[in-house]
Amino acid sequence: MHADTSPSPFLPPAIDRVDAAPAVVARRLAPLFFASGTAALIYQLGWQRLLFTAVGVDIESITIVVSVFMLGLGLGALLGGQLADRHPQRALIFFAAAECAIGLFGWFSPELLRACAQMLVMAPRAVVAVANFGLLLLPTCLMGATLPILVAHLTRLYGNVGQSIGLLYQANTLGAAVGVALFGFLWFLLFDLDTAIRFAAVLNLAIGITTALWARRSHG
Repeated sequence: MHADTSPSPFLPPAIDRVDAAPAVVARRLAPLFFASGTAALIYQLGWQRLLFTAVGVDIESITIVVSVFMLGLGLGALLGGQLADRHPQRALIFFAAAECAIGLFGWFSPELLRACAQMLVMAPRAVVAVANFGLLLLPTCLMGATLPILVAHLTRLYGNVGQSIGLLYQANTLGAAVGVALFGFLWFLLFDLDTAIRFAAVLNLAIGITTALWARRSHG
């Protein structure tokens, strides 16, 4: 008798049984990373609007937000990757903690940014810019750390995870596009700025709690 080597009808042709496990895990993580991308872009647009009151509605406020996001995402990716490489078995916990920390900061960020603007109302514009830049650097670093942490988790479990990484990145990018569309075109028909930012914070907290429960069940 010959063993049946035909592909399983329950798996796509491009995914064999060896690659099925990382693909399944990535598909479970993809909705969480989609929501994370949505929240990140809501923050970016919301914080930029809050900075209008501190530095004005001009190129400077846009430059602050874009610059801090680019620097934070880059630093976070570097630090998150190193942390996950050193403690790969805790990668999901790190991801959950990062999402919860982003959510907590996001919830209080409207008050923090307004308080910073009031404290520095008489300060030179450069000082105001540096203060707000420093305030937003921590949450953007945490955002940047999330992808390499998840990549380290999949790599530890399955080795070659190129397809899974692509799925996660695609989900995050699509979520970011949805965040822009939701916030930029629909949100202000019904809600205000603070509610939008706190909606993003709730998304992060839900992602963090869901991931923590999943990690606990996986190790239980």
